[in-house]
Amino acid sequence: MIQFSDLIQKSAGKPVEKVYSPDMPGTPGSPADIVKGRFKIAKSDEEKRLVFGWASVSMRVDGEVIEDWQDDIVEPGELEHAAYEYVLLYRDGSEMHERGGVASLVESVVFTEEKMKAIGIPEGTLPVGWWIGFKVLDEEVWEKVKDGTYSMFSIEGTAERVEADDETDI
Repeated sequence: MIQFSDLIQKSAGKPVEKVYSPDMPGTPGSPADIVKGRFKIAKSDEEKRLVFGWASVSMRVDGEVIEDWQDDIVEPGELEHAAYEYVLLYRDGSEMHERGGVASLVESVVFTEEKMKAIGIPEGTLPVGWWIGFKVLDEEVWEKVKDGTYSMFSIEGTAERVEADDETDI
């Protein structure tokens, strides 16, 4: 399993193994326009049924752009736009992208370089990414969060794949 720390800090020569599943793009039989990324739940409050963590990260703390499991790059501006659209139009958490209504969004912020500077977060402290929090409403899902079955967030969305010519296109 890839840990979140593997994604935000450069490993010292240690390769990160890519993990694929049948529902991931690029895997035979998967929908090509669905992009999913998984990030570990960073904090939870058992009494309040709250869970918090990164929904997606665009750039490591050292400024390196991240390629996801499908070898795609989500630019910070695109991530910010997608996060705003989600908050405006959806706010609903689902179970494994299938059964909706199991959680409600209670917190969302996209940490961009500009926002971190404006609120006094020192450069190199946080990655550029989307932090979220959900209140889990469904008892069965909450039990799976508590026992570790569901230990991370997974986002889903559609996107237009655009081939980058070189690093200046990123």
